[in-house]
Amino acid sequence: MKVEIFSDVVCPWCYIGHTRFDRAAERFRAKGGTIEVTMRPFQLDPDASSDGEPVIPAMQRKFGPNATQMIDRVVGVAAEDGLELRYDQAISAGTFEAHRLIEVATRQGRGKEMAERLFRAYFTEGRNVGDPAVLAELAADAGVTDTGEGEGEVREQLARARSLGISGVPLFLFEGKYAVSGAQPEDAFAAAIDEVAERTGQTPITQLAAPADGCDDGTCAV
Repeated sequence: MKVEIFSDVVCPWCYIGHTRFDRAAERFRAKGGTIEVTMRPFQLDPDASSDGEPVIPAMQRKFGPNATQMIDRVVGVAAEDGLELRYDQAISAGTFEAHRLIEVATRQGRGKEMAERLFRAYFTEGRNVGDPAVLAELAADAGVTDTGEGEGEVREQLARARSLGISGVPLFLFEGKYAVSGAQPEDAFAAAIDEVAERTGQTPITQLAAPADGCDDGTCAV
């Protein structure tokens, strides 16, 4: 099953949704299913500077007195999923280069790992994910070699998101045609995965007993 996750690395609901989906996907894999996840870019603030600034004042300018209440709510929800969001030290910054790095990592088979490292860097460690030096360090942490490529693909996928009418993230696109939006509960993601598997003929066989001796691919071990 192919799943594309449109998200931004400075979006708390993307971090939460990604975590919940990952757990649901593992449940599907445990039943014998296979899921291939590809991270796709979305920019909440395309005009944000890579210089960075403390996120709380930026949110206060945008949301006014409601900013504190909004932060408290999402921090509490994230904590229930085992995630630590440190808005007191988070730095608002442009994310294009972070998305480019995820694209490079995807080509190296480590897109998911790169996205998770960026989420943690932004939300928990107070790192500026728009800073090239920081991104180089995070790439190394994730086992990714930054080739400098990926800019064209990121722009293409950002345009694709607009053409699909995506205006909010996270959005989970199954097989290019079934969409689930928002940070759904883990069980809701699991149900969605099972439904898509059934619709597309990918429902894994349910094992009623532990495997025993048998023959495999024309060969019998005796």
